[in-house]
Amino acid sequence: MDALVKERTSKQMLYVSMISMVMMFAGLTSAYVISSKREDWVSLEMPQALYLSTAMILLSSITFILAKRSIKKDSRQQTTLYLILTLVLGIGFVASQIQGFYELREGGFYMAGEQSVVSSSLLMVISFAHLLHVAAGIIVLLVVVYKHLKQRYSSSNYLGLDLGAVFWHFVDILWIFLFLFFYFIR
Repeated sequence: MDALVKERTSKQMLYVSMISMVMMFAGLTSAYVISSKREDWVSLEMPQALYLSTAMILLSSITFILAKRSIKKDSRQQTTLYLILTLVLGIGFVASQIQGFYELREGGFYMAGEQSVVSSSLLMVISFAHLLHVAAGIIVLLVVVYKHLKQRYSSSNYLGLDLGAVFWHFVDILWIFLFLFFYFIR
């Protein structure tokens, strides 16, 4: 298969999957907005851990950009450093999100059961759905790191790294949207 055709096909497949994810989150956030009009709606304060996780995922996108720039210069050591930093920040994001779930529970908000309220249930479901996508992103990152360490990427061949970066930036932008959504729609 021609390299240009492979690149175009790979990117189109990624974009189609990202569009389907946007549609899913549009539906979930719409349910949140509609449910916020209910009489039993309880306004929630954002857990502090979500602020930290937001900073980590933003930084991880920056380190991924730096990794891509480094591979374009065939700077393998810098690429490795930035990819590892991206991975560590991604794992930190996941840990911080889980801490946010614990903070909600400690505040008396539950995802399900007698003590649950619609607002906390939806916040947790939407955040958990995003967390699953970040977990997929971490798997992608692990594959990118592995392939990089096996020297499969260079300044002339970095499609896998590029696709991984597009997906990672997508989950980053998605989280920023969700964070701002939860911050302003209470």
